[in-house]
Amino acid sequence: MKTKIITLISGILFGFGITISQMSNPYKVLNFLDVTGSWDPSLALVMASALLITIPGYLLILKMQRPIHIESFDLPTTKQIDLTLIIGAICFGIGWGIAGYCPGPGLAALAFNWKEAFPFLIAVIAGGYISDLVMRAMNK
Repeated sequence: MKTKIITLISGILFGFGITISQMSNPYKVLNFLDVTGSWDPSLALVMASALLITIPGYLLILKMQRPIHIESFDLPTTKQIDLTLIIGAICFGIGWGIAGYCPGPGLAALAFNWKEAFPFLIAVIAGGYISDLVMRAMNK
């Protein structure tokens, strides 16, 4: 139960933060990505402030023997940059550049712009499903 409460609080904070900072506004994001046109650098401040909080927190957490509310850390084990990571990053970037959403802000946008966010999230789910099918076929 404690883990579910912490997860709920974290989700509320994340949704509140990306909505207040307008990272869930696709037009604000598209203007941030449009460095040769109507560039809006304000989201860089949001990202920088997130890093100012995350980096010290992550360093502190790595010094702990175990997490506070679960049995063990679930950290990535691979540090290799491979073709699937590069292709995935390219696809993610193209999708973000076209829609102005990435999955987290797209989910938060359901609260105030569901007619636009809902089809995007359906497409994210479909893309994940198709990717899973392709990866399974490649591994066989």
